[in-house]
Amino acid sequence: MRQITENIINLTNKIETIDENLIIHANPFQIKEIAKLLVMQQARFIHLTAIDFITQKNQIELNYFFSLIDYRMNIIVKTSLEPSDPTISSIAEIIPAAVWAERECNDLFGIKFEGHPDPRKLVLPDDWPDGIHPLRKNFSYNSKPPKSKQPSLLKKPEEGKTVIPIGPFYPSLEEPAYFRLIVDGEEIVDFDYRGFYVHRGIEKLAESALNYQQIPFLAERICGICGFVHSCAYCQAVEKAAQIEIPLRAKFIRSMFLELERLHSHLLWVGLAAHIVGFDTLFMQAWRIREPVMYICEIITGNRKTYGINIIGGVKIDVHPQHLKDIETVISQIEREVKELREIILDDEVIQVRFKNVGILKQDDAKKYCVCGPLARASSINIDMRVNFPYAAYSELNLKVPLSKEGDVWARTIVRLEEILISINILRQIIENIPEGQTSVKIPKIEPWKEAISYIEAPRGQLFHYVMTGPEGRPYRWSVRAPSYQNYQALSVMLKGASIADAPLIIGSIDPCFSCTERYEVIDLKRQSVRVYTSDELKRCLKVK
Repeated sequence: MRQITENIINLTNKIETIDENLIIHANPFQIKEIAKLLVMQQARFIHLTAIDFITQKNQIELNYFFSLIDYRMNIIVKTSLEPSDPTISSIAEIIPAAVWAERECNDLFGIKFEGHPDPRKLVLPDDWPDGIHPLRKNFSYNSKPPKSKQPSLLKKPEEGKTVIPIGPFYPSLEEPAYFRLIVDGEEIVDFDYRGFYVHRGIEKLAESALNYQQIPFLAERICGICGFVHSCAYCQAVEKAAQIEIPLRAKFIRSMFLELERLHSHLLWVGLAAHIVGFDTLFMQAWRIREPVMYICEIITGNRKTYGINIIGGVKIDVHPQHLKDIETVISQIEREVKELREIILDDEVIQVRFKNVGILKQDDAKKYCVCGPLARASSINIDMRVNFPYAAYSELNLKVPLSKEGDVWARTIVRLEEILISINILRQIIENIPEGQTSVKIPKIEPWKEAISYIEAPRGQLFHYVMTGPEGRPYRWSVRAPSYQNYQALSVMLKGASIADAPLIIGSIDPCFSCTERYEVIDLKRQSVRVYTSDELKRCLKVK
């Protein structure tokens, strides 16, 4: 750590340490060299956010977030740009994981990144007019700009290659997403992704119209499967910024619901993975095993989703002794059945043929794209926020981080099955050790211009929330980076060289927030023809069992 600070001090004049954060203040021309140095020191890129200080300082601030896992240290590199010409060198060639973050800042704040390898729009639709950047403070959250005629931003394939679009709107998709496979025969040679079809401007709404305690309601609706992790991450960020210490019992309750959410999310994924390869008996069994988790959540909270629990200062509900007994009964049943399920998967030759050596993500590529969660751990990267940056009650609990070195779909499956059993063990520790006491504290007036970051190990990986407090009783800036945001970017490596038949499985193996694909549209560039395949036709063509 000392070596890093000594090397960086030669590049910049101001470094400060606040809590576990090393904050580096740099000029824009120094950013690229600092990024190179941090990569050499094995720093992990987390995200990039911008803040509009045009009214206060006539500048736009950029915050580059890195972490040093071994030191439990965050590194925040801050720089400022002139609003009249917000231009800075791209770090995407040094850190491929920063490609999306830079594109997002370009869309939402109008920052130009010189030398960026793919400067297309990411978040904004193709017909969004140039020069209008919705996260700048002069743009109202309820504005609707006129549409603009823009050229298509899709990646063009080489001559003679075929494009297979997956999405964006199919009945079986939980949300719109557009994957374009560029193939030569049956082999995938390139990949393009266009998402953000339902980008709802949640950050803008929170910064413009809601107060601190209203935002958890909004945050937990970011994801339909694991909303609790978002409300928890947001609350933690505000609590850190305002230096609010919540009761230990509230920390245990948060950890309990986080693990219940991980249980039902992983079981949902196991079922969907089985469904993709046509093993519908396993699909139904996994979802049957999952159902008691949803039921126990309904008993405690009043609904099957763990909504309405987190508040700044703790939690709104308490758990009673009978609740803890019910949880113990449920997890004991799930433990028996998941072990049986695991044996079925381990012994099934068809699953092994479909899952092994498919969608391989090597450790070097996993590091390059800064992937997280089971995707990273299946490529032998030991990263888990519950251990690396403990939060809630995890510093009081023991847990093992499962790893695999193969980096294929099979490895991701085994890691998730192990994590289900580990979550059960954590829940038992919580039941045995949860202390008595209050579940929340009264929050003081939150001073403006304080900032904090918060991590949660969501079922899909590292969730990041950043909050800067504001003078109007709400965050001045709230930034969210979901785990899938990073993991999507590694799909180009995982899909390249794979067969068309394996594409749904590889995409599904990162556990994106949608189920398997229902239908494909094939565009044959040679014949200039289009054909839409139903799922049954596709299965016959690809011989999916």
